[in-house]
This record gives sequence, C-alpha cells and structure tokens, in this order.
Amino acid sequence: MLKTWLGKKGFEVSSVSTIARARKHIESQTVDLILSDLRLPDHEGIDLLKWMNEQGKAIPLIIMTGYADIQSAVLAMKLGARDYIAKPVNPGELLKKISEALQDSPSQVSSSQATSKVTNEGQHSYLEGESDAAKQLYNYVGLVAPTNMSVLINGSSGTGKEYVAHRIHQLSKRNNKPFIAVDCGSIPKELAASEFFGHVKGSFTGALTDKTGAFVAANGGTIFLDEIGNLSYEVQIQLLRALQERKIRPVGSTQEISVDIRLVSATNENLEQAIEKGTFREDLFYRINLITVKLPSLRERREDIPLLARHFADRQAEVNGLPRTDFSADALNFLSRLPYPGNIRELKNLVERTILVSGKPVLDATDFDAQYLRHDEPAKAAEGTSFAGMTLDEIERQT
Repeated sequence: MLKTWLGKKGFEVSSVSTIARARKHIESQTVDLILSDLRLPDHEGIDLLKWMNEQGKAIPLIIMTGYADIQSAVLAMKLGARDYIAKPVNPGELLKKISEALQDSPSQVSSSQATSKVTNEGQHSYLEGESDAAKQLYNYVGLVAPTNMSVLINGSSGTGKEYVAHRIHQLSKRNNKPFIAVDCGSIPKELAASEFFGHVKGSFTGALTDKTGAFVAANGGTIFLDEIGNLSYEVQIQLLRALQERKIRPVGSTQEISVDIRLVSATNENLEQAIEKGTFREDLFYRINLITVKLPSLRERREDIPLLARHFADRQAEVNGLPRTDFSADALNFLSRLPYPGNIRELKNLVERTILVSGKPVLDATDFDAQYLRHDEPAKAAEGTSFAGMTLDEIERQT
C-alpha cells in the first residue's frame, strides 16, 4: 500500500520483505531514503541500521513501528535512524518526515525537488471539469494563486480541499519551494508547538534530537493547515503570533527564526459559528481569511461525474499496471444519479473498489450497484434492490 501511495505522489519506490534483500538492493541500487518496519521476518530494522553503519551507508532511514515498540524506535534513532513514525501511518506526517529527511541529507535530493515530486499529483487534480461550478472554481483559483494573500478553502469532506491547495501552490510564484501539509485534526495539543515550530534536543521528555517544524520546512513556500478549526484555543494564540510576526521560536530555544511562508488553510466547519461559540479566535479568522475559496459539493457538479470516474479508473490502471477499464452508458448514468454524501472521495472509492472486485474490462450499472455502500438503515432494508435506471429523487428516497 505504501509503495502504491508513494508512487502516486511521484516517488520511485522499490519494496523488499526481508533485511537480506534490503542489503542486496542497497548494494546494487542508488537509494535516497529507506522506510523500514521495525520487525521483519529475518531480522529487525535495527539490524539493518547496524549493517549500514558498518558499511558506511549514510542513507536516511525512517522506522515504522507500532506504539508498543516506541522504545525500540528510540534505540533505532540512537543508532542513526533519521526519524520514526507510529502505525497506522498518517500520510501527511509521513510526507513531512520524508521531506525533512531529504532536506537534511546533503547527498540526497533537495527539499524543493522532493516537494516538486509530491506536487506533481496536482496535474491530476479534482479541479478540472466541464460543469459551470468547476470552471468557476478553476478560474477563481487561477486569479488567487499568483498573489501572496492567505487563502481559506471551505468545503465539505471529500470535495478535494488539499488538491485545491496543491493547485494554488503550483500556480503561485512559490512553486519551486516546499509545500508542507499539516493535518491539524491529528495533532495533540501538547505537541502542536513542536509540529508547527520544531524543538531543540532535550527541550522535553522524548526530544532526543532537534526537530524541524512545519513553518521552517515550508520556508519560502506554502504551508497548508488542513481542518484548522480543530486547533485548540491555546494553539490558535501561538499560530496567530507566528503569522503576525513571521517569526517562530522552536520549543526549548531562545532564538527566533524568521520565516517567509504563504498560508493556505482549509475547514469543513463554519468558523463564524465557531467564533460565536468562543471556540475559534476572531482575530485569527481574519488573518487566515483574506481570500475564501468555496468548494462545490459533487451534487453541484454532476456533469463532471463521468469525467472524474474515467480519471480515477485511468489513474488506478496507471498506478497498478492494470488494463484500462471502460464504462457502459448505463454505468455512467447510474454513477451520475447517486447522492454522494462523501463527495468526490466517495466516487473515487466506489470506482476503485468496483474495478478491483469486478475485474471486467467494461463496467455496467449492476457492477456499481453491487459495490455501492448504502449510508443508513433504510438502505439496508432495501438491500437487493437495484438503483440502475432510477431517478435521483427515487434513489434519495430509497437511501
């Protein structure tokens, strides 16, 4: 799964299942970075580190481990591991650690090169479409992107907020600098300052090495704060100060660092209501909301569903080396009528799941109907009823 996902992000990825095979690969191929599980069939990831130290192989290595093995991960870092990440792996956190590891390794590609690989996926963004809503969005992003103004992207879950943020970065004057994404919803309040601003070794228990924060990693480029409404009130104060002064201070440090970043934020919440409730600072809202980009739901751009479905099918074929899958007219008609509470992400999952399960070169409506996930109890009661040929109103009454 990691190989496929990182491949989609533009990286060239090789995978092996044992330490012995890893050694052979490292000896015969150029490797810029290693992601290693802690426990492997023949040895442990720590054994690979010891061997690399003996052979003088200065390759950044990130250990992947379960929470129960954090102490072993700490030992691995003492032996020279660049970093560790706890499973289940958070995609945004992993990309950030990869970028930092490559940035700090002089023999490897620069962080801007690494970021350009990641942002290449924007070529396949969700923006393109034939509907009026999609065209208006694309044109507006084209106007907004070249400026340095802070952007707030507002849209329901699954509408493609991070893809729009990538697109804004690509069309900006900062596109040769890093794009760093931070999932604000996954950061514990106690670690937020470290994630944003970094820390120095020994600043708190567990700070075994210096850490580069997201603001410094994104210096010169764009920092994307996803689901910014989830930040605690205390963290909002710290963030506001950094945005006002354009300076940050790593945890445990007495030195301030100047940063030049463009801020793009995203939320699926109504932040004005959060301000009224006292859970979001009004002054921070106006700081991040110089320009608002509102993303339409998939229901508001139904004309794009056939185009998006074919795009996801082509991407799946490309990434997994599969034959191209086509759709019958009935299949596209069926897909165009579904309610999609999960928006574009739901369509993507449905297309990929149906292609995988059916294995057919041409999919019809019954293939999708068999894989469509009903979203509530009335739908379960209607199990066995085909949605093919039904109107949108009929489907919504049924589900």
